[in-house]
Amino acid sequence: MRIIVNGQQAFGRSVLEALLDRGEDVVGVFTAPDADGAPPDPLKECAVERGLPVFQPRSFRRPRVWEQMRELKPDLGVMAYVTLFVPEEALNIPTLGTIQYHPSLLPLHKGPSSINWPIIFGETKTGLSIFWPDNGLDTGPILLQKEVDIGPDDTLGSVYFNHLFPMGVDAMIESVDLVRDGKAPKIAQDPDAGTYEGWCRAEQGEIDWSKPVGDVYNLIRGCNPQPGAWTLCDGDQLQLFDAQRGGDGDGRPGEVLSVDEKSVEVAAAGGSIEVLRVRPKGSGKIPAGEFAASAGLKPGDILG
Repeated sequence: MRIIVNGQQAFGRSVLEALLDRGEDVVGVFTAPDADGAPPDPLKECAVERGLPVFQPRSFRRPRVWEQMRELKPDLGVMAYVTLFVPEEALNIPTLGTIQYHPSLLPLHKGPSSINWPIIFGETKTGLSIFWPDNGLDTGPILLQKEVDIGPDDTLGSVYFNHLFPMGVDAMIESVDLVRDGKAPKIAQDPDAGTYEGWCRAEQGEIDWSKPVGDVYNLIRGCNPQPGAWTLCDGDQLQLFDAQRGGDGDGRPGEVLSVDEKSVEVAAAGGSIEVLRVRPKGSGKIPAGEFAASAGLKPGDILG
């Protein structure tokens, strides 16, 4: 099949490499425009290295972009981490249609931060979907799905890089084979089922220490490494990354219960959080104990 790949970042590159390494006929690569002062996108780098035509439209709503796609005479479109909206006028250009990766078990967690939210909500399972996109937001028919357990101490980073990333690449290849063999299902999503959540950004990462300790812990790990959960320390934002559940220490919400060389223990409702790694304003990530020593943070101080 003549395949066009649309995507970006490391996941897009890995999908492209997997297709090329097994001898697939990739006839063009679409990726995000270059950002000023930023290094080239990894997918673009790979396409250039392999001598493939690269297209970087700012919008897929333009007839000129559709014409570029038609000129490639594609049989299948493969979308691997795409953040721009792609309308059906573009999706339907490949003769066999277009398939897309989404890191959740659709129709659950439609939307752009679909790995963060299941962890933040304390769920114990998530997964990935390969689906046939349409003009809705993650609403098209399902081709295949894979489940992933969320461990009690998993983070956004561990769920993605240890599971959803490598499994997603394999699932894309499996889906390409199903399309080629004429065995790719199109299982309609129930339009009234599932959930949608928007971006998990900094404003969603603010910690409310008066909430149950489990909720606080889930927020920290669901925002690790992006966007980073945060609290206030002496009026400045302090991001919290690596952490673990502490004991049943009793204290006011946000109260620093103990400090040692490695960590800072902070009270929440019903328990405490042992913070191991933080990022102060204007700094890189450092051990929480090191930050406490430099900032003069001590038991009895209040965060938030």
